[in-house]
Amino acid sequence: MTDISLERESAHGDAPTGPGSVLPDSCIVGTAGELTAALESGARTIRVAGALYGLPSFRLPPGVTLCGGELEFTSGGLILTADNELRDVTVRTPEHEIAIRNDCAVADFGVLVLHEVSTHGQVLLEAAGAVRAGHIDINGLSVVAADTRARTVLPAGYGVSARQGAVTVWNRQDDPAVVLTARLRAIAAGTAAAPVRGSGVMVGGFHADDTGGRVHISSLTTGEIHSDGGIAPGTADLISGGVFVLGGAHIGLVVNEGSVTTHGPNDMVLDNWGSVVRWIAQSPVCSFGPSGIGFVNFGDIEELEVRAPIVTRGAGARGFNLYAGSVGHARFAGITTYGDGAVGFQVTRKLLRLSITGDLHTHGGRALSLVEGVQTELEAVALSIKPGGAIDTVDIGGQVVSEGARVPAVEIEGTLGRLEVAGGITALGDGADAVHVLRGERFDLAGTEVNAKYGKPLSYAAIG
Repeated sequence: MTDISLERESAHGDAPTGPGSVLPDSCIVGTAGELTAALESGARTIRVAGALYGLPSFRLPPGVTLCGGELEFTSGGLILTADNELRDVTVRTPEHEIAIRNDCAVADFGVLVLHEVSTHGQVLLEAAGAVRAGHIDINGLSVVAADTRARTVLPAGYGVSARQGAVTVWNRQDDPAVVLTARLRAIAAGTAAAPVRGSGVMVGGFHADDTGGRVHISSLTTGEIHSDGGIAPGTADLISGGVFVLGGAHIGLVVNEGSVTTHGPNDMVLDNWGSVVRWIAQSPVCSFGPSGIGFVNFGDIEELEVRAPIVTRGAGARGFNLYAGSVGHARFAGITTYGDGAVGFQVTRKLLRLSITGDLHTHGGRALSLVEGVQTELEAVALSIKPGGAIDTVDIGGQVVSEGARVPAVEIEGTLGRLEVAGGITALGDGADAVHVLRGERFDLAGTEVNAKYGKPLSYAAIG
């Protein structure tokens, strides 16, 4: 074992500053050997000077803080035990491995703190094995590169399984008495040139229906997220997400401060299966792959506000879907889809109020899209209210436009209360009606201009 000199603080409080210097509760290390000695000596704070290469995986003892520098692992990564802090640290592993994880043999991991941490490799903090309690405090975490496609333990619900995230906070215990708590701030993953493979950020509990273990998160804020699940086109039972809130997650506030972009098939951009009081997306929400939805909800959101545009470009890549659960008031800057089968805004449950300040615009025709684990043919309708769906009030400041052949701009199979579209409703496609009402009763469009270039402004069809 490499010796580390023990130098006490002077009477004036001056601390030694060079590699190899150690205080009663802290030390500075500059080699792998010095790091090993520091861990064995019982130092409470270890400061890394420079970069340490070729490290084997190691456990950080309970109560120890690791600060600064760069740790490069040949395999495995850094294992946290209890009441650990990582500050201003870079951790590198091969992209397919876990850079930072917690020791699942520890029943209560206390408070795990990650502040201004960067990784190559996944960050996985979970209640599994013996773990039954703990709090996670993240403020500044950037996963530069990660690949979770080889993970075999996957959350599941609504007919699909989901790839783990580059950052995953997950309570896997089936006991509802097991609750993790967290505050998660300033989390980023991937780049436009090199998205993380798998999901971006994933948080959640044991089951999609909120049974079993849960995670209570006061706030979740994300920076820029780029992800690509690497899922084969046409796959029906596997998805990923840029920011994915699983069932069992109870969150006070979600804020997407940076843009969230997904690049592959079945990659949801923002996906909620949990319970969120307020969700705010401040930057663009973009999807490039087929069946990649801008925002999809199966859980409960009291208030949703997307302040920047949602844009999807793949076939069957819808803008917004409310398939289960509930949403109170939903506000959007604008929604645009370009692919065939890419519905703009669709609900099959009740929504109290929809507000869009800009346009709701679709460009495509018909195509297959993944719907709850089934490849289903859809039309790129701009506003679609399916059977069982209802919206009390719709206020749109721009236009509602569909461009696909025989694709209506508005399709009503459920219930719609008041509809006001300041820029009017227009169907531009061949044989497309502007508003298609699949109910027997009349619908009042007073005050909204309605146009169909090659079809009817307003058409009715009985449901047979």
